[in-house]
Amino acid sequence: MIDSNRTRRAALKARATANRLVASCKRRPRSIATHLIAAGVDAQTASGAASGMKAAAKRIGLAPAQVARTRRTTAGGRARITRTVTRWTRNQLRRLLAAYNPRKAEYRAAVARLAAALT
Repeated sequence: MIDSNRTRRAALKARATANRLVASCKRRPRSIATHLIAAGVDAQTASGAASGMKAAAKRIGLAPAQVARTRRTTAGGRARITRTVTRWTRNQLRRLLAAYNPRKAEYRAAVARLAAALT
């Protein structure tokens, strides 16, 4: 295969994957970290910001749209143990963004990216 074709196909595959994730977040409830990753935040920052947003949800009394069990986490791969995860809609995330005021600059940038993606 020609190198330019390989590069072009890799770029197309990456773009299709990102678009598929964004579309999935618009259609159904997903975890907070997944919404952040779809907005373009790296997984480690998304995980930390998601924890802060979950704390804000408890503070304002906002319950998730769905609770599920999964083996997949933001750390990647498949774990041996199942974990309880919460799924949130885009409207719920808008309410959470109003209540969440992070101190860390990385989390502030992540929240700004998520807010831009939700509009």
